[in-house]
Amino acid sequence: MLDRLQALADRYDKLSELLCDPDVASDPKRLRDLSKEQSDLQGAYDAYSEYKVAHAQYEDAKAMQAEKLDDEMREMVKMELEELSVRLKELEEEIRVLLLPKDPNDDKNVIVEIRGAAGGDEAALFASDLYRMYTRYSEAQGWRVELMDASESDLGGFKEVIFKVSGKGAYSKLKFESGAHRVQRIPVTESGGRIHTSTSTVAVMPEVEEVEVEILDKDIRVDTFCSSGAGGQSVNTTKSAVRVTHVPTGIVATCQDGKSQNENKAKALQVLRARIYDIHRQEEEAKIAGDRRSKVGTGDRSERIRTYNFPQSRVTDHRIGLTLHRLDTIMNGDMNEIVNSLSLAEQAEMLEKENLA
Repeated sequence: MLDRLQALADRYDKLSELLCDPDVASDPKRLRDLSKEQSDLQGAYDAYSEYKVAHAQYEDAKAMQAEKLDDEMREMVKMELEELSVRLKELEEEIRVLLLPKDPNDDKNVIVEIRGAAGGDEAALFASDLYRMYTRYSEAQGWRVELMDASESDLGGFKEVIFKVSGKGAYSKLKFESGAHRVQRIPVTESGGRIHTSTSTVAVMPEVEEVEVEILDKDIRVDTFCSSGAGGQSVNTTKSAVRVTHVPTGIVATCQDGKSQNENKAKALQVLRARIYDIHRQEEEAKIAGDRRSKVGTGDRSERIRTYNFPQSRVTDHRIGLTLHRLDTIMNGDMNEIVNSLSLAEQAEMLEKENLA
């Protein structure tokens, strides 16, 4: 581990030199790439710097302990050694986590798709509740939420809603939300007061640039149609809504939320790129993982990941066995405890695999 850390520190120092080079400063793309690389190394570099200082202090204290000391000084040195030993172990664990392979998508914006599944109108209403939950959570993180497309149900829920979340680390915190979300409550349509179980599915995909997924004009079919649902004066009067079909894969993306056909086409292509990339990503992960399945999930929207029980005010994440009895605050966007617990579970799993390797 120390060899890896020294190589990392050497690279960090080299990047500092390069960022002071006038040739680099005059090249915006290279400057941005090198700055990001150094920023990614910052946490491990700082931890290693602190580790080296603490280790030097520990060695000095050990050397002092071998000298002739009075009882009071010997006790002070002993206490310092104990404190430094604890701190060194803490830093070692912190560094091990910082050195874990980082998901290259973690810093990306995300495109989220929520669909009402089993349960008809109640599933659509729950889909709108999830959309509200993620919107409030995103706003609390300082991220920007942009509605891409939505299909409303008769009771005001969402049969489907697609939105983009823009902000640093959006994918790293929302990526565990992909899967089937189950709700247990008395629907507004239930006159007998019986509790029903419904589900909505969530898919979280990293936003990808055009250079990452190239879509050729000859490979897509673009259809236009009139927008439907709530909207401005253009709804149902102009063909501003756009449906883009990727012919080689059959993947379709639709957008009607924008004011113009060009805006809707651009948004639909964003969603299309994300869907194509997500399929390729899951195929590659399946090849690498083989029969092993991650504790926190595979991102498959058919996998049931969480239950929201309204009568008991309970939320249970089935992947890590986490149960919280504060459903109201979670539905209002206070998801930090769930997100942090899932991140820690992923780190623990990666550390376990690294130890077995």
